[in-house]
Parts: sequence; C-alpha cells; structure tokens
Amino acid sequence: MNIRNIVNLFVLLFLIWLMLTGTLEPVSIAVGLLLAAGLSIAFGKNSMVFGKLRFTPKMFYYTFLYLVVFGWELIKSNFKVALLVINPKLPINPGIIKVKTKLKSPMGRMILANSVTLTPGTLTIDIIGDTFYIHWIDVKTLDPEEAGREIIGKFEKYLEVIYG
Repeated sequence: MNIRNIVNLFVLLFLIWLMLTGTLEPVSIAVGLLLAAGLSIAFGKNSMVFGKLRFTPKMFYYTFLYLVVFGWELIKSNFKVALLVINPKLPINPGIIKVKTKLKSPMGRMILANSVTLTPGTLTIDIIGDTFYIHWIDVKTLDPEEAGREIIGKFEKYLEVIYG
C-alpha cells in the first residue's frame, strides 16, 4: 500500500468537494472529509497515478491557467461544431490523426486525453506510448506536428508543468 497515493488522492478529492459544495459549513466539511478518506483508502492503494503529484503553489497556479484555457477552448469548439451542424452542406473533413505528446506522466496523459475528448469535434481513440490517435471532425492538416499544435498544444504546455 502506497501512503503517498492515498494522501494525494485524499487532498485532491477533498479540494474537489470544497469547490463543488462551495460552503465551509462544519457538516459539509465533515462529510467531505469522510467521503474523501473512504474513497482514497478504497481506490488510492491500487493506483500509481497519484503518487507523483506535488502540491505546490506553481502547480495550483498552472492548474488554474489550464482550467481557464480549457474552458475557453471548450467554448470555442462548441461554437465551431454548432456552426458545422447548422450549415446545410456540412463542410467537414473527418479523419483519424496520429499525434505525439511530450508528457511523460500517466496522469498528465490521462488528463490530456480527457481534455481532447471533452472538447467537441475531437475524440481520443487510443494512446500507445507517447502517441495519441485522435478522431478529428474537420482535419485541417495531415502533418502530425501541426495537428499536435492545433489539438493538444494548448493543453500540453500547462500539463507539462503540472505533471511533468
């Protein structure tokens, strides 16, 4: 059993609880502590992803920046896909592209894959090593480096600082 995994998962879950509830009432804090502790003990002992997290001011700062960038990209891509849908000719060029990532940590890669999938118009199909296979609703380039900059570049630079 890796205590660091459990502690990091506990801190992460409790912070998420505080953000979601938006209250510092004693009952809410107690429930959050119990839930975070129970889930951390149940799932943290078997996970190797959370042990490498380092809770530093720099990590929190870059996480905030990442969430702002992700939110903006989410809004932009929603409008792009909506415009494609309402266009009667549907000028799309769907395809699967292969993109390499610089991220080394499993947690960073997982968050990157989920960010790509949550952004309308793209879907992470598979990850093999440092290569992501992504379905793109409107392929603008077949060059893997250019496609990487277009799809994952905005997210990757923040995740690289947070997770390495």
